Amino acid sequence: MRKYLLLLLLFTVLLGFSQEKDPKIGLVLSGGGAKGLAHIGVLKVLEEAGVQIDYIGGSSMGAIVGGLYAAGYSADELDSIFHATNFNILIQDDLPRSAKTFYEKEDTEKYALTLPFDNFKINLPSGLSKGQNIYNLMSRLTMHVTEVHDFDKLPIPFFCTAANVETGEEVILDSGSLAKAVSASGAIPSVFSPVRIDDKLLTDGGVANNYPVEELRKRGADIVIGVDVQDSLASRENLKSVFDILTQISNFRTISDMKDKIPLTDIYIKPDISEFSILSFDKGEEIIKAGEEAARKKMEALKAVAAIQEKEKREEVDKISEFNISGLTLEGNNDYPRSYILGKLKLKYNQPYDFDDLSIGINNLSATGNFDKINYQLIPNEKEGDYTLAMQIEESPSKTYLRLGLHYDELYHSAALINLTRKSLLLTNDVMSLDLILGDKFRYNFDYYIDKGYYWSIGLSSRYNNFEQPVSFNLAKENADLENLGGLREIQVDYKDFTNRIYLQTLFKQVFSFGIGAEHKYLKITSSTIDGTGSESINNVFENSHYYSTFGYLKYDSLDNKYFPTKGIFFNGDFHLYLFAPENPDFSQFSIAKGEVGVVHSFSPNFVGRLSTETGFKIGNDNINVLDFFLGGYGNNLINNFIPFYGYDFISLSGDSYIKALLELDYEIFHKNHLIASANIANVENKLYSTGNWFSWPDYSGYALGYGIDSFVGPLEVKYSYSPELKESFWFFSLGFWF
Repeated sequence: MRKYLLLLLLFTVLLGFSQEKDPKIGLVLSGGGAKGLAHIGVLKVLEEAGVQIDYIGGSSMGAIVGGLYAAGYSADELDSIFHATNFNILIQDDLPRSAKTFYEKEDTEKYALTLPFDNFKINLPSGLSKGQNIYNLMSRLTMHVTEVHDFDKLPIPFFCTAANVETGEEVILDSGSLAKAVSASGAIPSVFSPVRIDDKLLTDGGVANNYPVEELRKRGADIVIGVDVQDSLASRENLKSVFDILTQISNFRTISDMKDKIPLTDIYIKPDISEFSILSFDKGEEIIKAGEEAARKKMEALKAVAAIQEKEKREEVDKISEFNISGLTLEGNNDYPRSYILGKLKLKYNQPYDFDDLSIGINNLSATGNFDKINYQLIPNEKEGDYTLAMQIEESPSKTYLRLGLHYDELYHSAALINLTRKSLLLTNDVMSLDLILGDKFRYNFDYYIDKGYYWSIGLSSRYNNFEQPVSFNLAKENADLENLGGLREIQVDYKDFTNRIYLQTLFKQVFSFGIGAEHKYLKITSSTIDGTGSESINNVFENSHYYSTFGYLKYDSLDNKYFPTKGIFFNGDFHLYLFAPENPDFSQFSIAKGEVGVVHSFSPNFVGRLSTETGFKIGNDNINVLDFFLGGYGNNLINNFIPFYGYDFISLSGDSYIKALLELDYEIFHKNHLIASANIANVENKLYSTGNWFSWPDYSGYALGYGIDSFVGPLEVKYSYSPELKESFWFFSLGFWF
């Protein structure tokens, strides 16, 4: 009975409007994070009912959906955009690996946590994400209305709300950059960093006004349709985390406010989305469907609104796909010169561009970590299809960072990584990085790099690395004191490496890297072993020499992920010419060449195949074997010529040349959980290529079955490996990023 009374009242109101004028229909969309995807379902039903919207007001996710609808997208187009969007990437600062230089790739693939550390004080970031990826998407989707600064001039007039972080006051955004406005309105506190607009620091509109129906009424809406996707208050049983409690406290005000806001809404739509959270983007289809179902319950009232409208169906708005950039304007770059930014953008004037081209350049800039925000617009010029790229950038005030990591593996055992990174130490485009690795074995890595983009960059590096490992072969020179070892077949080797480099490096399209340089390497290899009688400890020094060499390398890397790649190709070729070793009387010049090539292919979204082959050989001096190739074990970041090989323990096989092939099949059984089957074969011996045995049936083989989790601290892996030649098995554990 109540339903029919409400409909009767609504028809009475509509009848009054129909006798006087064509009523102005307003649509208000609340915030609610992922639950705001229900707005898309409601818009589908509005279009089906024939309702033409005259004004849209929104907050947070309601601002994002409403802003795109106001810019000319249909409900079906918004649905397609949702299905094509990876929200896991969107709500994080993750960038495509292809956007990073080789130095940036190596620098960002070993730290679990990065904190600003200026003046030796730890500062927490203003949000888990800078929100750059959301802005990039919004900018791309609204580029066709970039010249519209007054939101009343959009295909549908629009405004959204934000909150001033300093005062807590509501800010109405109805002019300027549409992409920037909706990004500010959707900047969920603690998840996204605030957005600066007109010298105001703005955050999520839901903080100040999550359902701006009053403002919609002020702007002349005669009939208001409202969609409310806000949380309801949770019971004590569901308040299990700090985030749950903070969300509950935030909801006190918004839910209380709705007592006054609902009466201002003529058609109030409340989807049943209580089972979802503000981050349930993986349940998007279900949320959109819930919006449709809730709107269909109001279909009679919506059709009644459409019946009194005299407007024709709105025309489709042409979207921009290709464009020409003839100029660039820059604002906000103080420390980084125009040439540096141009080099990262790879901007070429007066050539056909599309959004993928532009996104590559923007991602290259973002990947440097030197900028907090990169805002941009295409400003149309007089010539049709010709634009000026107008960029407003905010340079990061932080130049010093503290980075942390944890790792465990079977060779180095447990280790904690503490890193200090300083940017613009001596030059605006340089970076200094010092890793201190504490644990069972102390290690360090030092790097200083002057990044000149696609010109020749300069690098200095130094490292100290050491480990202990039992070996079952003679790693020593001929004059080592091994006759006293009696019948021992295995000795414990203490391996120490101290390496310093200076090099020049240049890049080609982010995926090619070519470098040349000079290297100093100090190797000390010893073993403290009980003699054959068990009565005396013998300290054998197998190696204690300095080696000086020149080197060159060529790398190609288009993998989308270092540890669990799903596509791409990689190549790594390295050549060392060892010139002299003053302390070693057996030394004469020799060279070592090695190379690796691999391809990764996805057979389905969850099933990936990886195939790689590699080889290495020595040319010259047969008396030096400490720089030979040593195969065995599992590792991702092994030094010198140590090569991982399933089925054998670390340093089980050795020779001055080798050839190896590896096949891996990776099935992602559920998100970021991988089941990996591996098989590798190899030939390893001295003079492998001279004897022709490199082309013979493999002497060594091994198989492995592993389980890996791609976690925020790095890969968590366990592998069981077996060798049919040894008829033995080994377990390998790896926890965290390799360093």
